Amino acid sequence: MKPFQLIDKSTGGSLKNDILSGITVALALVPEAVAFAFVAGVSPIVGLYGAFMMGLITSIFGGRPGMISGATGAMAVVMVHLVQQGNTLGGSESMGLQYLFITLILAGVFQILAGIFRLGKFVRMIPHPVMMGFVNGLAIVIFTSQLGMFKRQGEWLEGNPLYVMIGLVLTTMFIIYVLPRFTNKIPAALTAIVVVSVIVIFGGVETETVRSFIQSNGGDGIQAGLPMFHFPTVAFTLETFQFILPYAFILAAIGLIESLMTLYLIDELTDSHGNGNRECIAQGAANTINGFFGGMGGCAMIGQSIINIKSGGRGRLSGITAALALLGFILFGSNLIEQVPIAALVGVMFMVVIGTFAWSTFKVVNKVPKPDVIVILIVTVLTVIFDLAVAVLSGVIVSSLVFAWENAKRIRARKYVDEFGVKHYEIFGPLFFGCIELFNTKFDVQNDPEEVIIDFKESRIVDQSAIECINKLTERYLKNGKNIHLRHLSPDCVKLIKKAEKICVVNVLEDPDYFVAIDNFRQAQNALN
Repeated sequence: MKPFQLIDKSTGGSLKNDILSGITVALALVPEAVAFAFVAGVSPIVGLYGAFMMGLITSIFGGRPGMISGATGAMAVVMVHLVQQGNTLGGSESMGLQYLFITLILAGVFQILAGIFRLGKFVRMIPHPVMMGFVNGLAIVIFTSQLGMFKRQGEWLEGNPLYVMIGLVLTTMFIIYVLPRFTNKIPAALTAIVVVSVIVIFGGVETETVRSFIQSNGGDGIQAGLPMFHFPTVAFTLETFQFILPYAFILAAIGLIESLMTLYLIDELTDSHGNGNRECIAQGAANTINGFFGGMGGCAMIGQSIINIKSGGRGRLSGITAALALLGFILFGSNLIEQVPIAALVGVMFMVVIGTFAWSTFKVVNKVPKPDVIVILIVTVLTVIFDLAVAVLSGVIVSSLVFAWENAKRIRARKYVDEFGVKHYEIFGPLFFGCIELFNTKFDVQNDPEEVIIDFKESRIVDQSAIECINKLTERYLKNGKNIHLRHLSPDCVKLIKKAEKICVVNVLEDPDYFVAIDNFRQAQNALN
């Protein structure tokens, strides 16, 4: 395991870049945490506490330096149903929040167990088309989530307020785009937020700020104290456990999938390698602590992670700085942060959308197999319509079925009869459930000679379906008074056959000189006669 490093110079990290990028991320975390708290049906401070604790714990103990965690929309859309049903079950408007906290504790335990049992490595099995669909869908989700900032009291902006909003957003995007062409010493996103804020504050420009955004959503502000320990006040009964169990499992699954896929994406951006299992444990610990300290929990945030990486943040210090800066905003700097224009933060997120979307998708559409294009579209659409977990799971299933179908068509058999009158079947391709029917058509049991050898030198037996197939093929030959022999099996295939020897009666000839074996078989048969 790589030793703990606040600043990872091997990936281009530095003290200045990590601190400045962390401050930039903290500014972007505020409206996101507030917005997702409203989505989940909880107080804004619960979302801010959740973002702070998730960010701090995963930055210190996680497996991917530079990756940012906090309150996320993917988990918030599940939490809202949990909170609503919790209010009904508990008979009080406040009980839904208590059920959320106890569910986060259980979800965190699930995530810790996933890390202990090393399930994080399964992210490597996610095909590239699924990854492309994931980032495309996520970019669309981030984009559409920002469109809500162009509304006031449920109505779209019109006239001068709309023009001012668009102008400030474009100004932010222009600074982020142009500044890196002149210097990389200061984060472009942070510079853009400061410049646009100065324009609004000192230029007397009327537009919505973080303060007005919170107030328009029923909040009073972001100032509060430190999060305090408390145990969720719910009845610990079987009914409670049955209620929170499915929610805990879904939240744990969504959190891990989004976190591990974000880790994989950051690995590609930084040309480095994170530790998925360690990240699972850190995410679980962070969610568990959120449950005990009144936060809404969360997972890795791809948008904020990309802001951090693009701003120069590479080490753990960037994430720690973001979390501590967010806490500082909550405790001391709420008046300053509440004056930041929403347009500046929207502009930052729009640049994240541009950087997140896999524009190469349009270039490869006519160059990659059609099934891969279909997978990209499926994952993109499902990410937008449902959530990340459903989209990724569906994409992996479709990709697996396509892979199985393509390999099922590749099973081949070369046939010949040698000078001893023995019929040989040389098999090419893996033998598994998908190609059983095609495999059976390769044999002519009625017209084959007395001795038949199936040679697996260029093949292997993959699963129980293949074993059962061979068992049935053996029965067919035996009923016709003929013998079947298997040759050139790999050690793992031999192991499979031996495990199934009670249901698969075959002669496994491990001696490569099979002619001697067949001669001995014939001599024994003559002796019996």
